Amino acid sequence: MEYLRDLVSERAFTGETMLLNMGPHHPSTHGVLRLLLELDGEEVITCLPDIGFLHTGIEKNIESKTYEKAVTLTDRMDYLSPMSNNTVFCMAVEKLAELDVPERAQVIRVIGLELSRIASHLVWLGTHAIDMGAMSVFLYAFREREMILDMFEMLSGQRMMGSYMRPGGVWRDLPDEFLPALTKFLAYFPGKVDDYERLLTKNPIWIDRTQGIGVIEPDLALAWGLSGASLRGSGVNWDIRKAMPYSGYE
Repeated sequence: MEYLRDLVSERAFTGETMLLNMGPHHPSTHGVLRLLLELDGEEVITCLPDIGFLHTGIEKNIESKTYEKAVTLTDRMDYLSPMSNNTVFCMAVEKLAELDVPERAQVIRVIGLELSRIASHLVWLGTHAIDMGAMSVFLYAFREREMILDMFEMLSGQRMMGSYMRPGGVWRDLPDEFLPALTKFLAYFPGKVDDYERLLTKNPIWIDRTQGIGVIEPDLALAWGLSGASLRGSGVNWDIRKAMPYSGYE
């Protein structure tokens, strides 16, 4: 306990607050993460994260791989959005090698990236909702995600971690069955987003468990390097696809 004396309040040593280990295995973390929490009743007043459980040494592994083989490792950096990590690595290789990516490949990349983004958001939305007690949203979100994973299988032969992006472009052109499936999804999905909104926005349980809790002010969000929806949710109007377009978003 002594090593914690400078990290938590003195009240933890008098019994006024409680120290609680959340993780490294816990149903609400959806990954291996340990959080040492100091609780005052139901209020978390101190949180000490231990992130080492997820260290995979990917950078070191890539040192002994060819550029092509290294792409498969970037899939594992975020299995919910593997195409994003594929693309970032490929862009770095292309910059170093001064490679030009054909326009068609750029467009295909954008399609894959946006589908990957939607699939990733559906996971956090669904798992977040079920943690809050809204099971229906979880089932609906994963139902729509299945449609995207089916399209990924068409592209790469695998539903997840397909290593579809490659230095200089993509693994292969769009198969014949892909565009009809994409067209069907684009006509179907916007209405489902409206369904999620109806199920959550006025849900009193969801509101009570989220409103005013875990607020991150804009300055703190920038200091901590938040990005994407987390940064915009903190009041910072920033979308890198618009502010600094890349790989076909221009």
